Order: sequence, then C-alpha cells, then structure tokens
Amino acid sequence: MNTSDTHISSVKAFRVWDSRGRPTIEVEVNLRGGGFGRGITPAGASRGTHEAIELRDGGEHEGGLGVQRAIKQVNELIAPALIGKDASDQHAIDERMLALDGTPNKSRLGGNAMVATSMAVLFASANAHRQPLWSYLAQGKPVRMPLPEIQIFGGGAHADRRVDIQDFMVMPVGAQSFDEALVICADVYRAAGALMARRGSRMGVADEGGWWPDFRSNEEALDTLALAIHEAGHDDGTALISLDFAASEFGKGGRYRLGLESRDFSSDEWIAQVGAWISRYPIISIEDPVSEDDQQGMRRITELLGTKVQIIGDDFLVTSATRVDAARADGCCNAVLIKPNQAGTITETLAALERGKAAGWGTIVSARSGETEDVIISHLAVGWNAGQLKVGSFARSERMAKWNEALRIERANPQIQGFAGRAALPQAILK
Repeated sequence: MNTSDTHISSVKAFRVWDSRGRPTIEVEVNLRGGGFGRGITPAGASRGTHEAIELRDGGEHEGGLGVQRAIKQVNELIAPALIGKDASDQHAIDERMLALDGTPNKSRLGGNAMVATSMAVLFASANAHRQPLWSYLAQGKPVRMPLPEIQIFGGGAHADRRVDIQDFMVMPVGAQSFDEALVICADVYRAAGALMARRGSRMGVADEGGWWPDFRSNEEALDTLALAIHEAGHDDGTALISLDFAASEFGKGGRYRLGLESRDFSSDEWIAQVGAWISRYPIISIEDPVSEDDQQGMRRITELLGTKVQIIGDDFLVTSATRVDAARADGCCNAVLIKPNQAGTITETLAALERGKAAGWGTIVSARSGETEDVIISHLAVGWNAGQLKVGSFARSERMAKWNEALRIERANPQIQGFAGRAALPQAILK
C-alpha cells in the first residue's frame, strides 16, 4: 500500500435519524487510496452528568434537537483540520480534534460531531487495509466472541418510567457459542411475551425493544422475568438476570424513591433492598445500582456484593479512564460500561476499556437507547476482546443489526477463539 493511500481526502457530515426519530449526525470519510468509512452518533435517554456534550440547535425547530450546528462544526472546523492526515493513526486524529475543541466536555465541537468523525476515520482505515473492522482492531491477537446482555423488559427512561428499574435483562452465561447465546435469549424473550399476553397486558415495546412494562411493582417485573427464564427451560444457571437500575434517575443526595411503589429509601436502606433482590433472584449483574453522586454508596455496595455480582459503572464512570482509575482506587465497581459517544473519541473509549481490563474488571461495550443501523459496537466488542456486549433487546432492527453482525463475525473467522461466556465476568466473582 502506498503510504499516502490512508491519508484523508474528505470529511463530510449529514443529518440522519435515530431509532426515536430524532436527528443525529452521520459523517463520511474518504481516503486518497479509495478507503471509505461512515460513522453515526447514537443518543442516550438517561445520561451521566460528565458525558461528552451533544451539540444541539435548541429553539423550537425539531424540538430543539436539531444537529445543524454540529454538522457545521464537522464541515467547517473538523474537516479542514483532518484533511491530509493519516487515518491509520487514530490517536493522532483524535488528539487533533481534542486540541481543536479545547474544552473538558467537548462543548465547542460537540461530542456527537467528534465521535461520528472518529468512528468514520476508524472504519475508513480498516477499509483501506482491506480488513473487517474487528480484525483491524485485533491486530492479529486472538479474540473471543462477547457474552451478550439482552433486555427483556424496558423500564425507567426507556418506558416512560412505568417501572423504576431501567433494564431487566438476561445474560446467557451457560452458552457455548454466540449463536447459542442468542437462541437462549430469544427463548426467554418469547416466553416473557407469552406470559404478558396470558395476563392480558397491553403488548408493546420500549425504546430498546424490550417488552413494555405492565407491572404493579419492580418485584413483579423480577418475578415475571424469573418465570420467563423457567418457562423457556433455562433456569438451570444457563441464563441469569442482569439489571440496569440507572439509579441517578430516581436517586439524588443519598435518597432514593421508587415512584411505582411510593417507597423512599436512604442510601443504606436502598443497598439493603438491592442485596435482598440479589439473594432472592438469579441476578448476576447490576448496573448503576446507586446514583452517580453517591460515591459512598457505590463503595459500600461494592464491598458488600462485589464478590457475588458484577457491579457496572455507567453514569458513574461515563467511559472515562480517569474515572475508572479513581473508582478502582476507592473500591467502587468491578466493571465498566463502554459507550463511544460518552467519551467522544475512539481513543478515549479504548483507554477506558483498557483501564478496566487492567483492574481485572468486566468490560461491556454498549449501545444507547437512541440507536442507529451503525454496527461499530459489534466490531469493537470483538476486536478489543471486551468480553461482553450490551445492545438492547431481541427486537427492532437497530438492535438486530448489531446482533446479526456479531453472528457474521463468529461464523467467518478462525481467529475467533471461542465464546467468552461466564469467563467474561469480573475476576472478583470468578474466584
């Protein structure tokens, strides 16, 4: 390959639409040698305070969510800064954008503008090297297929807060392959839908494709999920429960309120409640079990439960290597959720994942609730050997595109060294 073939010849941004019908950014990157890449930015409903800032237009047009300002930043500021640069040097590309932005939260260029560009550059470089993205990222190292985490019931901000817990999920820890893992999750998804239908529930899906919740309490949702696992024939430890509490949505200042049940808790009382659920149900993973401002609570729950279940920091860590290091030093969490648009660039995303791995933590590459057809996270989860992948439910095409892309990766490549399965969980709970 000619050394100039991977140099950027054009960067262009456009408006496209996410799975909620909201505007978002698509960036296309062309290289001199013909390489091409595209990246599309997703958006979250529940967002950490310290995430990279989305640049939106405000005002009345498009509900204030327009992205013309961010598109302008790509076309008028980012593009001139990157044209002529070598796309195969991802770190240098991302550092150039970070220097151009010059803010701690990417508020000048917009995290949505930066991450779409960063992803497009990565895809273009892999394309120029004539490699699938996952293989380009793996750099010849053996990798495993990730353990999926699949939503069965939506909740919280994903379902108009009909229940307080945001995601009721399953993890097929007993599967022997990614293909089998999806079969198990499909079994549970169908069984849960059949249960809801028999009860006369109004059937529908939440933002991420999970069944729309029709429960009188959070515990009824847990009971129903456990029963769905049983009726699907996977209550032998093959499929376990994972919960995303997104506790910042109902907790602040060390106080928690379950609106569905009109119950209030102190931080200690809430941690005791979570612990009681873990004792009662086959739960293997909990995400953001306390609010992002409750550091003492996160330390306490990690001390009490960190050898029993995976404790994931999402809003608490916001895909930040610095925050992962600080949490590890403080005894908080044993796993980190990895979302490229939280960080704002591919380089920063990888740094957070590598810090988590170095700590012996679980690392979970994740989608957002406002998603697109972009399949980059499937490639990141495999190529970076993350071990776990969280996409949403087993319905809606923006979700299935990612699960199906992972299936294609698994069946086509001898470099894949099997399925991560239970071994992808944090070292602390595998001992």
